[in-house]
Amino acid sequence: MARTSSFGKPFMFIAWGLALAMLVWFFEDKLQQQFNPNEQVQSHIDNGQVTVMLEQNRMGHYVARGKVNGQAVTFLLDTGATLVAVPEALAQKLGLRKGRQGMSQTANGRVITYRTEIDKLQLGDITMTNVAASITPGMDGDVILLGMSALKEFELTQKGDTLTLRY
Repeated sequence: MARTSSFGKPFMFIAWGLALAMLVWFFEDKLQQQFNPNEQVQSHIDNGQVTVMLEQNRMGHYVARGKVNGQAVTFLLDTGATLVAVPEALAQKLGLRKGRQGMSQTANGRVITYRTEIDKLQLGDITMTNVAASITPGMDGDVILLGMSALKEFELTQKGDTLTLRY
């Protein structure tokens, strides 16, 4: 029976560590693609109307990359949210200012929020200005809920696993 020398054990651990790191690196893109199939938002302009087409993710949600005040963000479209909702930590990074304090009813109960306004919101070739939003201190993560204060400006059509937004 062969025994691993004390010299070989560290190399075995290093090899396993490298193999694990390579697997994580390889599958990271796959996992990100499953969460956000709209990393590169497809849009086109026809007769002055901008059309954006989004694919559902694995969980049936519409997630897409966009920009707030020129900084890249991830949006989760949420027709149940009255306002665009921004996690507090992300709002600070984006330079959003807290306005009047209020309360909002969420799926997790009532939460404190602060009104704010997004100077410039972009999704594909769509650019909106002065969008009403809320800063939500109890909201974790770095995903912005794209609520009805923005979505009300669009014509939304869902067919199969695709959502078409016209602006």
